[in-house]
Amino acid sequence: MRKIELIRSADCVIGGFRYGKNKVARRSLVGSLLVGLYDEAGKLNHVGFTSGIGAKDKPALTDKLEKIVAERSFSGRAPGSPSRWSTKASSEWYPVNHRLVIEVSYDHVSEACFGHGTSLLRWRPDKHPRRYTNLQLAERIAKPVALLFARS
Repeated sequence: MRKIELIRSADCVIGGFRYGKNKVARRSLVGSLLVGLYDEAGKLNHVGFTSGIGAKDKPALTDKLEKIVAERSFSGRAPGSPSRWSTKASSEWYPVNHRLVIEVSYDHVSEACFGHGTSLLRWRPDKHPRRYTNLQLAERIAKPVALLFARS
């Protein structure tokens, strides 16, 4: 028997962030990034979050994000609605200008959102945020299952 795990990834726009619960040297540091994708109408919709940020990277990332805090970021569906982890709306997040793109891995999509938290794979400074749409989330199978078990 072989276990085959499909790895799906998407390039997402950072639309906001939340501070972590614990302070370091009396300073709040970023705890998670809120990510989004544009829809066909050009609106940025919240699709999930990632919190896999290394402790050594948090101070510099917090500085970078605080410099680009905006009045508003998600022009479509915004974060903060109740989820399966919290029955109360979480409104404590900070919107940022659409300048940063990251690649995340995810396991599945439910109702145009990531089903669970994602893993941060890498920063994409070479990518322009407006290019990334929800079309990336279409379920695809790279190879037919039969080819995975074919013998050469």
